[in-house]
Amino acid sequence: MSANLTTRIGIVEDNAALRKTLASLIDATPGFRCVCASGSAEEALVDIPKHNPDVVLMDIHLPGESGIACTARLTARMEKLQIIMLTVYKDTKLIFQALKAGACGYVLKRSKPEEILDAIAEVRKGGAPMTGEIARLVVRSFKAEAAADQQASEAEGLSTRESEILALLSEGLSNKEIGSRLNISAATVRSHLMNIFKKLHVHCRTEAAAKYLRQKTTPG
Repeated sequence: MSANLTTRIGIVEDNAALRKTLASLIDATPGFRCVCASGSAEEALVDIPKHNPDVVLMDIHLPGESGIACTARLTARMEKLQIIMLTVYKDTKLIFQALKAGACGYVLKRSKPEEILDAIAEVRKGGAPMTGEIARLVVRSFKAEAAADQQASEAEGLSTRESEILALLSEGLSNKEIGSRLNISAATVRSHLMNIFKKLHVHCRTEAAAKYLRQKTTPG
């Protein structure tokens, strides 16, 4: 695989042994390369902008500033950066906070190596990797967070095309797959998604899908 097709990955993990294991796993995988590995949020805020990875594996609990706060600061500075939270916790509040901060996915540390690699690949294709269990917890969390009437009024502001794209997004389709289904380009899908995010006041695909799913399951 040519260098320009290599996915550049950063790691933020305070456990030195796990950090080394993840770096070795990534470097041993064709098409992936670890460009930086930080032991704290403070180090990450210097290392990641400097090395400009495509994807970051971010531990939620770090010494000093949390991984969630670090995610928010990095995504504010680097809008194309994709961050996957890597943690042992299933706490719905932490999941909600991580997604609000701009994370694209959430993978448990006990996941098999291939599951972590698959998550990185999925994010690069426009997906939002999570275990089924975590996905259900996220949807439940979003259901509990906002009032149904607010969701309904927000959804009413979407165009027919935006509603179609949001429905396909909630099925887990990538931009390319949505474009193929609707006979439009992936770039056009991306443009519509930006408008959808603004109208729904969300920051990522997972949050938009969760709002859509909550509306569908809300009695009315």
